[in-house]
Amino acid sequence: MTDHQTTARRFPAGWWRRLRSLRVRLIAVFAAVALLAAVSASGIAYWLNRDAVLKRAQNTALNDFRVSLSRNVSELPLNASCPELAALASSVASSGLSYDVVVVDPAHPECAPSSDPTHFTLADVPTALQTTVAKPREVSESNPYPYHLYWQRQNLEGRPFLIGGTKVVPNGPTAYMFKSLENERADLNTLGWSLATATLFALIGSALLAQAASATVLRPVRRLGDAARRLGEGHLDTRLEVDGSDELADLARTFNRTAEQLHEQVEELSAREAQSRRFVADMSHELRTPLTAMTAVTDILEDEAESLDPMIEPAVRLVVSETRRLSDLVENLMEVTRFDAGTAKLVADEVDIADLIMSCIDGRAWYDAVELDAPRGILAVVDPRRLDVVFANLIGNALKHGGSPVRVRVRQAEDSVVVEVSDSGPGIPEDVLPHVFDRFYKADRGRARSEGSGLGLSIAMANAQIHGGTITAANGEVGAVFTLTLPLTPPPPPSAGGAEDGPARDAAEDKDAT
Repeated sequence: MTDHQTTARRFPAGWWRRLRSLRVRLIAVFAAVALLAAVSASGIAYWLNRDAVLKRAQNTALNDFRVSLSRNVSELPLNASCPELAALASSVASSGLSYDVVVVDPAHPECAPSSDPTHFTLADVPTALQTTVAKPREVSESNPYPYHLYWQRQNLEGRPFLIGGTKVVPNGPTAYMFKSLENERADLNTLGWSLATATLFALIGSALLAQAASATVLRPVRRLGDAARRLGEGHLDTRLEVDGSDELADLARTFNRTAEQLHEQVEELSAREAQSRRFVADMSHELRTPLTAMTAVTDILEDEAESLDPMIEPAVRLVVSETRRLSDLVENLMEVTRFDAGTAKLVADEVDIADLIMSCIDGRAWYDAVELDAPRGILAVVDPRRLDVVFANLIGNALKHGGSPVRVRVRQAEDSVVVEVSDSGPGIPEDVLPHVFDRFYKADRGRARSEGSGLGLSIAMANAQIHGGTITAANGEVGAVFTLTLPLTPPPPPSAGGAEDGPARDAAEDKDAT
């Protein structure tokens, strides 16, 4: 599992969409930029002030230490005793800047007096500083003195100190100063908190500014999204108000031009589709009258076929079968035009699904080739005539193109009924499965003259959908499986009315892509 998937599962989908919204990203960018700028400015200000504060305190203390040491060491006798060294340490430390002094004399290595021996001793002086102070430098024109004042900042018991040291004369004592930087650290802490507070206020201000900026930017974007949504819902007259000459205004103009072109194209396509539907409907109606007469004549010819000349009988039977096929095709086309025009209606009644399937099978003499597993008592509000068309198409196609035995299984699932029709054939090719419910689609394009028109399964799907259900096609372990799912109660009828349905087909004998 990837990190993205883990995050998406940790948060609900709505929260994840909100986190990825343009408003949140704008606020995050503004906040990140403001935070980076504020932290950079605060950091630079802090380090500059820190350097200035420490350098000022350091220079002041070291200069005072040098002056005080120079003034008091002149009164120190040669080969001074340990008490005299202690007096020197106390005198130097009493300058008023509150630092302590440790004095070391090579003549008295055992003695290292301190102005505050309880807190500061020679052991508190860093070894590196002692080594540097005791090491003479070469005297030259640019360096007239062999010994200099050196310093180092050091934490002693968690407290910051400035430790400075110098050797007075080549054979004289060495003095070390301990100056507390506690006040400077307090001042720097106060400065740090002030800068942190300023950074926080800058972050809050940037978020508010980003909120205002995002509202200004996203308002036209939101209007564009609402307009696109309305356009997608079919409101082709949706347009945006254009104000200004910026990029968003150009986007609104582009949207309006696109919507206008789409409106024109949809109107043109709708007009063409309406003309095609009227043509099919008119053609079907016009064909019904001569077909009715032809059917009556072919019925008579079929009854008299056995008494006709054996040379004529095959032609007569061919005319009879083709006339019936043409009649079925016309009826199918008229049914399709009703669905396309939205005039197909349900004449619903509460029926037992098992009885309806048994009636379909018995009426077509399929009882020897169909295995039925349909418990009684599953009642649904359906149009028996339309559902009979669905069952006839599914079972008839299974028998013709899948082979017997055909198994029909009925079960109830919560508020719906499921009917599975499976056959024992080779199944449906994978490239054909997505098209089995398309009109006039046939799996074998080379068989232009087949028994079916390719409309049976399309009409079955339309009849299922008008009930609020659907049909799916798949391959089972053996053969194809068509699954009809219907709600126990159909959806409310659409508000638009239409013409009455035509007569029902007795059987579905169309060859579909199975």
